[in-house]
Amino acid sequence: MYLRQGTFSYLPELSDAEIAAQVRYALLNNWPVSIEYTDDPHPRNAYWEMWGLPLFDLDEPDGVLAEIDACRKTFPRHYIRLLAYDARYGRQTTALSFLVQRPADEPGFLLTRNEGPDRRQIYGLHSYATNDRPGTRYGG
Repeated sequence: MYLRQGTFSYLPELSDAEIAAQVRYALLNNWPVSIEYTDDPHPRNAYWEMWGLPLFDLDEPDGVLAEIDACRKTFPRHYIRLLAYDARYGRQTTALSFLVQRPADEPGFLLTRNEGPDRRQIYGLHSYATNDRPGTRYGG
């Protein structure tokens, strides 16, 4: 089971050339990009750690790919995603988001179900990876 998050989540893993093509598309649309990482990919965990600052004023994807590679080397067992922002609406809006790295072993999620008032079913998700301390998840 793979984590399904971002634009290309149901496609096979993107190669570096395919990632570069997506970065080039974002840059041609004047969307600045940023790189984020986490070891807690819960669907409600929208705020991942940012790798450096957003990459403004780039014309070619080489600088973004170099930062992705540096993040991969620093966090080889984390989820890493690339985001592109569109500011045309006067606010920061995510125009593109996709994973560029995932851990080799993804333990998945536990679906919990509780009965609430009037026999309503209340569902929740628990990541098996969060049973371990941060920094030791995914084979750390």
